[in-house]
Amino acid sequence: MYVAQIIALLVLAYLLLRIYRYYSEGRLDWQSVISWALLVLVFVVVAIFPIQVSQTIKDLLGLGRGLDALFVVSIGLLFFIVFDLYLKIDKTEREITELTRKVAIELEEINERLKALEEKVGER
Repeated sequence: MYVAQIIALLVLAYLLLRIYRYYSEGRLDWQSVISWALLVLVFVVVAIFPIQVSQTIKDLLGLGRGLDALFVVSIGLLFFIVFDLYLKIDKTEREITELTRKVAIELEEINERLKALEEKVGER
């Protein structure tokens, strides 16, 4: 086993520990834990068997070199992650907009009640 493989495995073990810690702190839900853990496990397999994995992907995709296959799969995975992040950011922006509207409406209602109370106190 090469030094790069050992370093990759140590980094991946650290990532698994962080995933577990985030889950135990409530920062990740179980679906995210499963997704990230599966992704890390795929990288563990690639780190342990890099040549076999790249050759298999190369043969499946019909590319000339195994490294090209790994780059193609990595770029596809990155596009998927970016798209997922885009969807989550868009959802968060919509939620913020909705909450801002609700707060503005409630603030206006509070101001109207306050004016009505001030008018009542002023009449006395």
